[in-house]
Amino acid sequence: MNKIYQINSVTEYNHILGIETLHPLISFIDFSQLPVFDYSKVEPNRYTKAQMNMFAIFLKDAKCGNITYGVNNYDYEEGSLIFMAPGQAFGIEGKGEKKGEGFALVFHPDLILGTPLSDQINSYTFFSYEVNEALNLSARERDIINNCFSNIQYELEHAIDSHSKTLIVSYIDLFLNYSKRFYERQFNTRSHVNKDILARFEKIIRDYFQSGAPSEHGLPSVSYCADILCVSPNYLGDLLKKETGKSAQEHIQLKLIEVAKTKMFGSEKSISEIAFELGFKHPQHFTRMFKKNMGISPLEYRNLN
Repeated sequence: MNKIYQINSVTEYNHILGIETLHPLISFIDFSQLPVFDYSKVEPNRYTKAQMNMFAIFLKDAKCGNITYGVNNYDYEEGSLIFMAPGQAFGIEGKGEKKGEGFALVFHPDLILGTPLSDQINSYTFFSYEVNEALNLSARERDIINNCFSNIQYELEHAIDSHSKTLIVSYIDLFLNYSKRFYERQFNTRSHVNKDILARFEKIIRDYFQSGAPSEHGLPSVSYCADILCVSPNYLGDLLKKETGKSAQEHIQLKLIEVAKTKMFGSEKSISEIAFELGFKHPQHFTRMFKKNMGISPLEYRNLN
């Protein structure tokens, strides 16, 4: 089994790359300025796996070896952005000596502590996307991203003063907001693919309830559906929100309500029995969820109809 290298600080990451640390909590790397790196010196099979306990954003200009993330492989294409949250493992497979191109922005969570971004960082769900869900940039978008990176690089090369943290964090926040906008554009341009995922998602939920699985395994989770669709849960949720205005969990609940209505009129079973069949351990939880969506309780709905 390949060793997983733990990278816990910006200084440690910079040391691996052989570059100077300008700020202890953030680093901007221009891969074209690094020495030629011989992957074969790291591992005999030229494969390195690491876990960074920091936020990392990679922008690659050209193909530079394959990167693996989770169980997926990703071959970098020109102008692709990939985001990693602290604790996520990734690997790089090289073929002998290779000089990289592109940029990386790495920052420790401590950098944003006490700032508004610390509270907002979890709203940037693309940090939990898989690599096959990377953001592919247009030429214009690439210019905007380069400008954000340039501003951050300027601040890092400037002597650290009382304004440094505020400005750096502001530029990161601006960059992440642009990335969020560009991801929404990507959802729009991939609308035909999204509709296919949406149709498959609906079928997964329908088949799950028809199979009788809820009574044994409980309600289907977003993660369960995402695994079958080979996408990350956050990506599935964002895609559905963009396409339908509803979250993945809301979709599951609506299908549940639809199945519950059918069961209420298609059998003499009690509301409690139906609740257990639908995966609820406690019937009152089913009643509460049904009333939240329909405005009346299951029993009231059955009597009314």
